[in-house]
Amino acid sequence: MTREIVLDTETTGFDPKTGDRLIEVGCIEIEDLLPTGRMYHTLVYPERLIPPDAIRVHGITDEKVKDAPRFHEVVKDLMEFIGDAPVIAHNAAFDRSFIDYECGLCGHPLLEETRWIDTLKLAQSRFPGMANSLDALCKRFKISLVERTLHGALIDARLLAEVYLELKGGKERRLDLSSGRTVASQAAAEAALGAYGPRPRPLAARVSEAEQAAHLAFLRATLKDHSLWKAYGLEVEAA
Repeated sequence: MTREIVLDTETTGFDPKTGDRLIEVGCIEIEDLLPTGRMYHTLVYPERLIPPDAIRVHGITDEKVKDAPRFHEVVKDLMEFIGDAPVIAHNAAFDRSFIDYECGLCGHPLLEETRWIDTLKLAQSRFPGMANSLDALCKRFKISLVERTLHGALIDARLLAEVYLELKGGKERRLDLSSGRTVASQAAAEAALGAYGPRPRPLAARVSEAEQAAHLAFLRATLKDHSLWKAYGLEVEAA
């Protein structure tokens, strides 16, 4: 059984090196590409004011985080939830830079870079030259965005889990959970093959002898030896 963690963050800006901080983290646990229902979510007090431009993106205000724990107070629970699983993120370098920065500030060991899986890179490989933002992928895979009016770490992690499932072919895997086909898929395959094979009970002819004679006369007079009907054993050469 393969356990993975889908992670998303919200922040005060784009770069922790310029003073931006983490303000929200959300995680979804998946096993064999299917959500288990287990999740981790917390707001984080950033120890600085949240710029208006960032608030317009995620709707998290200074008021909402004023009583939230600081990162060093939640890092143990976060890392215990992640465990030794790979971490899935969209544009993973962004989320990793903030998680690493916050871990560095409080002296917690960093998650190894090799454990991060970037769905943006997966999408760019599958859809080169196309828009591959999380929103664009949700629309491409017909994943509903109706509940999401603003960005949020937990809801974006949920959406990303569905996108990751699509990128990894999870829906097809659900049809083939064992070494054999499901009844439905096998029946569909057999029906498809049957559509091109010989009919076990041929239908009775609905063409009269006069119509058959007229058709044969047309072939002999018009198409002669260029007719495709010869391939089916019908003699059409002119008398």
